[in-house]
Amino acid sequence: MPINPILNLSHFTIKDLTPDFYCNLFSDHLNQNHSKITVPHKHDFYLCVLFTAGYGTHQIDFNSYPIQPGSVFCLSPGQIHNWRFKGAVEGYIFFHSASFYEAQYTRKALTNFPFFLSNLNSSQINLTPKAIKRIVPLFKRLLESYQSNHVMKSHKICSLIDLIYIELYQEIVEKNLPTTPQSKAYGNTLHQLEQLIEQYYLTNKSPQFYADQLNITTKHLNRISKELINKTTSTLILERVILEAKRLLTHSRKNYSEIARYLGYDDYAYFSRLFKQKSGYSPSKFEKEVLKK
Repeated sequence: MPINPILNLSHFTIKDLTPDFYCNLFSDHLNQNHSKITVPHKHDFYLCVLFTAGYGTHQIDFNSYPIQPGSVFCLSPGQIHNWRFKGAVEGYIFFHSASFYEAQYTRKALTNFPFFLSNLNSSQINLTPKAIKRIVPLFKRLLESYQSNHVMKSHKICSLIDLIYIELYQEIVEKNLPTTPQSKAYGNTLHQLEQLIEQYYLTNKSPQFYADQLNITTKHLNRISKELINKTTSTLILERVILEAKRLLTHSRKNYSEIARYLGYDDYAYFSRLFKQKSGYSPSKFEKEVLKK
């Protein structure tokens, strides 16, 4: 099976005072790491990039997103992605470990930000011209802080990361989230469901399990999911399983039966039917199609 590399922070030039953080102009990052990042790969850190100029395509977990000025991409560990550009591009990129951020903000988790729950939310945010003027300076200050030797450098970097994530979160809220009290409550429940699925999808595929965790009925949980994103709880669970299957098919050395068992299916034939039902391909056909690209 094809093997995609897993990049970690040690693959990049890291300043001594901030070993769990990296920041650069995107053009410099591309020039320094072209061979690493233009082929499909995974990483074990959180990544955020803002494009200020240029065009291209960003392939993330088998979906294509257009790159344009104002495009922001936020990726979680484990996602498979690569870039394809049409000419020169400019922008900013940073990445960090979970511990770098969460040690500073002990009452926050990165998964509280919807753009880091990739199975249900787009990894792309398209900024308005007004938002670009507000957010680009934060990226610029972040790069300047990273390149400096100021006292409390790491604290300042974490503060700027948090400001950027809050600004991006507000962009999503203003564009997408409903405003009535009931729909806000539904949104909170759906967000909790996302987190639970991410935590338990390998071992628990029953909607009843997730409803019990949320102290509501399966009927009500389905109502919330259907109303907000027009998908049932079962569909959300299965979509997360199939996404992981696609990642394993293009990354791991496991055979098809081993992948099925890892995902909780002892009957490979049954898993293969589910995979084809959801993706349109059998596991072997999917693998071959990916290898063609």
